[in-house]
Amino acid sequence: MSRRRIGKSAKCQPYPIQLREAISRFLPRRGLPTLAADGKRRWTARLLAACAILTVWSAEPTLGGRFEAGVHLLAQMFPSRRRAGATYQGFIAALGRASHALLAVIVPHLRQAVVRTAGDAWAVRGWVVFGADGSKIDVPMTEANEQGLGVAGRKRAGPQMLLTVLFHVGSGLVWAWRRGVAKASERAHLLEMLDTLPPNAMLLADAGFTGYDLLKAILDSDRSFLIRVGSNVHLLTRLYEVKWFDDLVWLWPKDARKAGQRPLALRLITVNGGRKGTMHLLTNVLDPKRLSGADAAKLYSMRWGIELLYRSLKQVMRRGRMLSGSPANARVELDWSVVGLWILGLANAQACGDLRRLSPARTLRAIRAAMGGRGGRLWDALADAMRDRYERTGSKKARHWPHKKKDKPPGEPKARTATAEEVMKAKEFAFELAAA
Repeated sequence: MSRRRIGKSAKCQPYPIQLREAISRFLPRRGLPTLAADGKRRWTARLLAACAILTVWSAEPTLGGRFEAGVHLLAQMFPSRRRAGATYQGFIAALGRASHALLAVIVPHLRQAVVRTAGDAWAVRGWVVFGADGSKIDVPMTEANEQGLGVAGRKRAGPQMLLTVLFHVGSGLVWAWRRGVAKASERAHLLEMLDTLPPNAMLLADAGFTGYDLLKAILDSDRSFLIRVGSNVHLLTRLYEVKWFDDLVWLWPKDARKAGQRPLALRLITVNGGRKGTMHLLTNVLDPKRLSGADAAKLYSMRWGIELLYRSLKQVMRRGRMLSGSPANARVELDWSVVGLWILGLANAQACGDLRRLSPARTLRAIRAAMGGRGGRLWDALADAMRDRYERTGSKKARHWPHKKKDKPPGEPKARTATAEEVMKAKEFAFELAAA
């Protein structure tokens, strides 16, 4: 991608108009009217979406402050339109009622923008590669949040939501997300998002995304996966007398056998994970010529991009904790925080043109400078929002960090030879195995 600059006439526009044009690049023209059909409604679809994005980008520490900053800019961005509501309570109530319909229009449009923005990086080694991971988002410790969202952490932990994100590996941009209560399931979230992926997708995920039902669903959808597995996964060898590959294994847990479900023919790849030690990766790509061990290790390392996305959301944007005291408002706040992060990444990528050097922190600084009426021409600032080219020689880890989590790495998956009874039972599914 080449660096894209806007014309001189657009460069001379006031900051609110530049912000409106920047946001409009990523909002569909149809389906988000600026005017109400009856001429009475203040919070129309486009005004709601634009204000929600501005509040997410705001540096103000309170919801009220973010709204004041957003609605003040909104009046300047759409000077000929009727002024929107004056209170945060009215805004969040209107956004809550319309949010589902707004996202149904905006999200597919953002996915199309990812495809256009990715360019040659859309596919990696013949697959369109996506990474998946979940993370907990804190919410205020109100009685309503505790009852409506729940607690899943340690003793005295507050209420939380689970956010699960799919991101496009080639561009590093958001593709889809789901959020749920504190004890929601990452696997269930991924199952819900499966249909959003293109047919030739390859999924990268960590050890939390194993499970017969999930992997079978991915297989049945004719998509591929590369998932790290640990000692909680039980595999079978020599279930069939086939001379395919040495690393052929089957996933066929007891519950699946009893339910009459077929064994899943998979491949277990063991690679050196560097500082992380040995990694065990499970895939449905059975042919080593199609996916070698080295390629698998390289692909799985790209899953790190999801960690960068969460860091951008939680540390750069300061949205690791929602501020809403009710579950309904917290859900809406989190949804639009992800939309704001998504558009921030798209704006950075389209402006600077180098997907390898995107800088969410510098992009957000440029946006916030424009929101404050300073900082030079916005699109030029976005084009310059790139990481430095220096090579790091030392570790980023702080010398004194007593609170850093030290998660135990996944152990080695348990693989055993299939019993005679299992071999006999498996003969019922010989056709399914051949088809796999």
